[in-house]
Amino acid sequence: MGGRIITMQRQARELGRLRTGWSVPSDKPNGRPRPVKSKTWVVTSHAEHYVTAAATAWGGTVEAWQPQGAGAPQFRVITEAESIDALLPPGDPLSQHNEMWSKGGCQRRCDGQTEQLTRQPCLCLRQFGEEWHQQKKGTVCSATTRLNVMLPDMPDLGVWRAETHSFYAANEMAGTVDMVLSGTNGQGLVPVTLRIEPRTRVAGGQTKHFPVVVVEVRGITPRQALAGPLPTALALDPTGSRAVAAIEAPRPDYMADAAAALTVDDVQDVYRAAHAAGHLNDALIAALSARADEVKAEQQVEDEAGPDEDGAYPAEVVEDDAAGASWPAVAQPGGAR
Repeated sequence: MGGRIITMQRQARELGRLRTGWSVPSDKPNGRPRPVKSKTWVVTSHAEHYVTAAATAWGGTVEAWQPQGAGAPQFRVITEAESIDALLPPGDPLSQHNEMWSKGGCQRRCDGQTEQLTRQPCLCLRQFGEEWHQQKKGTVCSATTRLNVMLPDMPDLGVWRAETHSFYAANEMAGTVDMVLSGTNGQGLVPVTLRIEPRTRVAGGQTKHFPVVVVEVRGITPRQALAGPLPTALALDPTGSRAVAAIEAPRPDYMADAAAALTVDDVQDVYRAAHAAGHLNDALIAALSARADEVKAEQQVEDEAGPDEDGAYPAEVVEDDAAGASWPAVAQPGGAR
């Protein structure tokens, strides 16, 4: 008797949310919470150490926070950052619907033509026409855009959900993400910057100021972004700043280490360390070889003196043909290449 095979979708764990505002209690009896728009990013999560890391990176004070509804208590920081460096993960990280929520959960979820929960034609369009989005908030659906991103310098592996209800941000974000996906086919990571940009709109004799979430490709050219999946190293460090920092790090004093060596093996250890770090050159190889010869000569003098009165040698006697006594074959002038 055959059974139904259920295909499980693989997805990264959500670590927290990136928000553009918060709510405060209404100053009217039994009134709805009043939204407050933020000029900087608000980071929330169930894990306090994630929010603490965000505060360290972008400023702000960590505080306990209770989401609207019956959600579990979380932690929040209102950062000082208007922009955050992020990565678009593989796949399609963008989700967009027109939604209406209440305390009972999601009441409508529409793609602009069909309401998904009831399978009826778009209720807002039928009631208010093409300009339905200009109606009073709460009477029609809100354009809801969710973008999953990775924050490369935050703890743990997973995604953070940036959410906006801006009608104007919806089209711009979708356009940017769609162009990137057309080049990468949803493969690999793409470096981006999430920025809260203040906008002004004049309509009906009124001037409105509002924030819009902008997604900007970071550190790469359009040619690179559209040419196919990026190498992971380039996506993680598109400006090359980390590589420069590594090159500029002070290099060890290999000759001081060699001068303190007591055996040829100790000098060879210095050689191996320089080789592993990519610091070998002909001059260093020649200097280390000369130091090894000095150590070997010093050891031979001590050996000729013989053991002390207790029968012990000042240093370990190593025969010339003993394993490991010969200098590494590549450690010859010209062998650093």
